Amino acid sequence: MSQPQDKTELQKALASVKRAFYSAGFFSLFINLLMLVPALYMLQLYDRVLTSRSEDTLYMLTLIVVILFITMGLLEFIRSRILIRVGNKLDSYLNENLFSSMFKRSVNEPGHNSPQPIHDMNSVRQFMTGNGLFAFFDAPWLPIYIGILFLFHPWFGAFALFAVVVLFSLAWINEYSTKALLAEANTESMQSANYASSCLKNAEVVAAMGMEKNLRYKWFQKHLSFLQKQSDASDRASVLTNMSKNFRLMFQSLILGLGGWLAIQNEITPGMMIAGSIILGRALAPVDLMIGSWKGFGQARSAYGRLNELFTKYPTQQEPMALPDPEGQLFAENIMVVPPGAQAPAVRGVNFGLDKGDMVAIIGPSGAGKSSLARALLGVWPLMAGKVRLDGADIHAWDKDALGKHIGYLPQDIELFAGTISENIARFGELDPSAVVAAAKMAGVHEMILRLPQGYDTVLRGDAGLSGGQRQRIGLARALYGNPKVVILDEPNSNLDDQGEQALAEALQQLKAKGTTAVLISHRKQILKHVDKIILMADGQLRGFGPRDEVLKALQDGTLSLGNGK
Repeated sequence: MSQPQDKTELQKALASVKRAFYSAGFFSLFINLLMLVPALYMLQLYDRVLTSRSEDTLYMLTLIVVILFITMGLLEFIRSRILIRVGNKLDSYLNENLFSSMFKRSVNEPGHNSPQPIHDMNSVRQFMTGNGLFAFFDAPWLPIYIGILFLFHPWFGAFALFAVVVLFSLAWINEYSTKALLAEANTESMQSANYASSCLKNAEVVAAMGMEKNLRYKWFQKHLSFLQKQSDASDRASVLTNMSKNFRLMFQSLILGLGGWLAIQNEITPGMMIAGSIILGRALAPVDLMIGSWKGFGQARSAYGRLNELFTKYPTQQEPMALPDPEGQLFAENIMVVPPGAQAPAVRGVNFGLDKGDMVAIIGPSGAGKSSLARALLGVWPLMAGKVRLDGADIHAWDKDALGKHIGYLPQDIELFAGTISENIARFGELDPSAVVAAAKMAGVHEMILRLPQGYDTVLRGDAGLSGGQRQRIGLARALYGNPKVVILDEPNSNLDDQGEQALAEALQQLKAKGTTAVLISHRKQILKHVDKIILMADGQLRGFGPRDEVLKALQDGTLSLGNGK
């Protein structure tokens, strides 16, 4: 895992659109200046047109106002378009890195395979393209409006300052009273959704054993806790939002009363009285909008924090220098593997070397560390100590995308992806029909695929419609696609019938003929007749390694044992 960089990808993305934000702020300056047009128009009507009764003045003022309103509409349209494109640019900048970071987290933190970061990215983008962000652009121009009110009369300015302090206080109380609740509600919402997703993924087991009611109750408890916290936060926010709206309307009315009193005292004109009310309403609008959109701002802020944490923990790595295609030599140098989320090592102090074309079986009791060793050899799990080397190079120094085509892997739990069978076998890369058919034939699954309704073009939606043996054989074909140099098969015959076993045996013979380095993990003894060497694991340690017959003889003689300390 890389060390955190000075800036995360999210911060770099925001920095890349900084000029666009400046442009939006520049347009906001003129938009807010043009917001004074209604007040100034009203001022001129009362103080100039009505006193002079000049129709020409009225026509000219009205024409100017119409032109200015059209200009303001165009500027608001341009500002909105800028922010929409900023959101799209951020998404385009981050989508590949986001998927990569999500993928790394899923590998290193089993159980964290939720698509929540994608939802978080959508939340950030939607807030940036919504009306809520306009409040943050418009609020800095509030002093201009207050300054104009001070020019009208000092009492007008003082009253406006009082109104702004009251509304900002409500905004601060809104933030203080809802921040923690909204954060807890968002966390529990994600936990509830993840729990429901897990239950749905295992729907067959749930239905078969009558677990639905119990699981539904447990999910409902999580969901109810989320609803309660969200309701509490919404209740508090709605009270403050309504208070803010009512206070704003009240202040706009009261400033009319203040203006009326000042007009009676002949300290301002009637036009200033009306214009002052309009300007105060405009000055308070961003604050009111800010309070009204605080929930969306809080969600976007939480989403930003989670995304930033993800990118900090799993930053984008620079592509390493390309290495020559591997030959298949594989070495483990005193490696120690701690499974993600575990405390104790599953593999420790393991040393061995495999030459090109070696066919090796890893055997041992359950919990011996066989699958953990396989994941370490593939470079899927990080090492706490030691090195795994492929052709002398650290397995983690290889570019995964470039190395992937030379590696074949069949895990215990076969996952097929939404798409056609041919796409699954071809690993969703560029489709080579001849290579797909060759891999399927090598795995002994070609005839079975042809019997499906659309053959290789049969669309899979997950694993639906396929038996365990069929999934395993298609997974084997995927592992063999493209003639990889290293193949690691974890329990490749766990779901196979006699026909599948025969197909697997033939595939192993072909791998041996091609000089492919193969590592097999299996509890079935019949697979051992196909291997040259055996790695014996017990309690996470290497108990024996050597030619097949020597290791089996040592086990039979009692020279090697699976017991602790022997």
